[in-house]
Amino acid sequence: MKTWFKTLTTGCAIAALAPVALFSAHAAEPAAPTTTAAPTTDADPALWVLKDEDTTIYLFGTVHVLKPGLSWFDEAVKTAFDTSDELMLEIVMPEDQAAVAKEMMPLAIDQSGKTLSSRLDPDQLKAYEAALASLGITPAQFDMFEPWFPAMTLSVLPLTKLGYDPEQGAEKLLTSAAKKAGKPVSGLETLGQQLGFFDTLPEAQQVAFLNSVVRDLDKLGPQLDKMVALWAKGDPDGLAVTMNESLAATPELAKTLLWDRNARWADQLKARMDQPGTVFVAVGAGHLAGEKSVQDYLKARGVTVKRVEY
Repeated sequence: MKTWFKTLTTGCAIAALAPVALFSAHAAEPAAPTTTAAPTTDADPALWVLKDEDTTIYLFGTVHVLKPGLSWFDEAVKTAFDTSDELMLEIVMPEDQAAVAKEMMPLAIDQSGKTLSSRLDPDQLKAYEAALASLGITPAQFDMFEPWFPAMTLSVLPLTKLGYDPEQGAEKLLTSAAKKAGKPVSGLETLGQQLGFFDTLPEAQQVAFLNSVVRDLDKLGPQLDKMVALWAKGDPDGLAVTMNESLAATPELAKTLLWDRNARWADQLKARMDQPGTVFVAVGAGHLAGEKSVQDYLKARGVTVKRVEY
């Protein structure tokens, strides 16, 4: 069930927004990320391009939370970004944290009044409460929510203690650079659409999601370290193996959060090829790795995608 976490950190941009929404709504502050200056480490994530006579689209895979000190926004990635007319992300990253909470909370809160604790059996509840206690969170803070929301939040909060910072996520830095350069920023999806993917998961899948995060809480850091190392050296095949090792056990999750979205994005990108210009598209690296990736769906639609060597 580790796929849940791997899909979040490299596949759904709202993973980085869930803690913001929770703590904005409850007037509390999340644990501060490590601020010790990190030495700069060279990183060369994978980059692809599709083009015709008047249109160029770059495809870049991101990780939504990173540690400071990775020099990924340089060389071919920076050149591709600088020569692009616009930036396209999974979603436009909201600037107003209160607005994020306003849109997320009505979906995250169980409108029926059913408590989260009532959905868990005694052993699951004990493990869940222990996980919350390790992060200094009381069960009451989460009891009103549907299981997907605390699961998502718990998958990110521990990482801040290990130096990972949503503000260092690739989308955040790309968005900032685009605004400084006056480039328009658009999204393949809306925040509401991404939230809907989780909110409409059957309750059993949501509970399984939460239980898997609780069970692997102490493994989240090492898992993300491994994924970031593969991403930084431009190894999408290795990333695919790491991400997809348990997709077979959760095909319904893979279909909802990865494959169906990849197919829709391929349709959008193919349609964008009918307009002239250069676009820098940045989505979670999990969408550009392995079988049924965005590239696979583009090739099935007759669009040639090439890896940019650098």
